[in-house]
Amino acid sequence: MSKYLNSTLSKVSADKLASHTPSAPAPSHLPDSMISSVRLLPENERLILFTRHSLRERSDGNGFASYQLPLTPKGRVLAKSWGRWLAGHLPYSLDVDSISSPIKRCIDTAQLMQEGAGLKRDITHQSLLVEPGSLVTEPEIANPIFKEIGVLNFINRFLQGNLEGTKNAYQGGLDILSLFYQNQPQHGHLMLAVSHDTLLSAFLAVMFDVEEIDWNDWPKMMEGVFLWFDDKPFDQANAHFIWRGQVYTRPISSLLNGYRAAGYHPSKLLLPPGVQWT
Repeated sequence: MSKYLNSTLSKVSADKLASHTPSAPAPSHLPDSMISSVRLLPENERLILFTRHSLRERSDGNGFASYQLPLTPKGRVLAKSWGRWLAGHLPYSLDVDSISSPIKRCIDTAQLMQEGAGLKRDITHQSLLVEPGSLVTEPEIANPIFKEIGVLNFINRFLQGNLEGTKNAYQGGLDILSLFYQNQPQHGHLMLAVSHDTLLSAFLAVMFDVEEIDWNDWPKMMEGVFLWFDDKPFDQANAHFIWRGQVYTRPISSLLNGYRAAGYHPSKLLLPPGVQWT
């Protein structure tokens, strides 16, 4: 997606970030991009790992994964070993509550990552992280379309504003950003936010300001984006994120402006309390 960079999204030079070069091998089956991203993490931020769940059983041929599909045995091992690896190799503490889609494979991923890190923290079930939760306003309209056209077509039609029963794309992205902003951990801590491929792909497309993605952009299982904010009010902050070994910065004001330019009213956004936006 980096070919779509514009004036509202900028890459950050690696020399502005602390360099972490872990010596231990990555857990088996972990997407290669995650270690590339770890090497670019800053120090002492309020870090969030927005990740797809670990390896699960196969979905149907249209890419629709039933809510009942569990993690595979390899997926359980991966989640636990990834949590152990992060706790042992990052200058961040994972000793913080997690948020997760209430679907079991996501909760299990968060729990197993905590266990791997030697922790047992609360895991808050968050409806905005359900597939395709933060995107849909009228499930009775959107869900049958989701099952009929498949996940990739669904996300692209959502991004293009050509899908009944869903939010504006900027609204979907801003609602997730607001959720993360309001649940930031303390400095030097890493919070897990476990969700699904549809939400992660849509969120990234909004952050990159693109209206179409393909399967090369699709998040793999246990692949995620590291994210943190400036210590400023929500509407004045930049959202910094690392995706597949590249660091980007997106002003939240540019997303708010895009939402307003599309003709939508800010009252529909799940903004943090106290945000005054005119």
